[in-house]
Amino acid sequence: MGNRVLVVDDAAFMRMMIKDILKRGGFEVVGEAEDGARAIEKYRELRPDLVTMDITMPDMDGITAVKEIRNIDANACIIMCSAMGQQAMVIDAIQAGAKDFVVKPFQQDRVLEAVRKVLR
Repeated sequence: MGNRVLVVDDAAFMRMMIKDILKRGGFEVVGEAEDGARAIEKYRELRPDLVTMDITMPDMDGITAVKEIRNIDANACIIMCSAMGQQAMVIDAIQAGAKDFVVKPFQQDRVLEAVRKVLR
């Protein structure tokens, strides 16, 4: 099972939280990005097994970034991260090619369950 993860969120605090959860779950965080454009660059450079992607970010949002990453790699595994009340955006994200989503604030069990399911 692949376990190299790219963490994308405009909030450093959220990146730190999800990195901690992933590391405790035995996953290797190989990179992080603070917006969609950087996420695409990092994806090209690092070729992670999985990306956790925030939806709402400055410059380029997560849904646009998912579409771009899926253009680079049709098999990219991406899990969207959204705050409560963004259900419509979650549907857009799944249609764009995300494999699953987790809701903020992050719950360790839910994050690890989603990651393991997507990487299976």
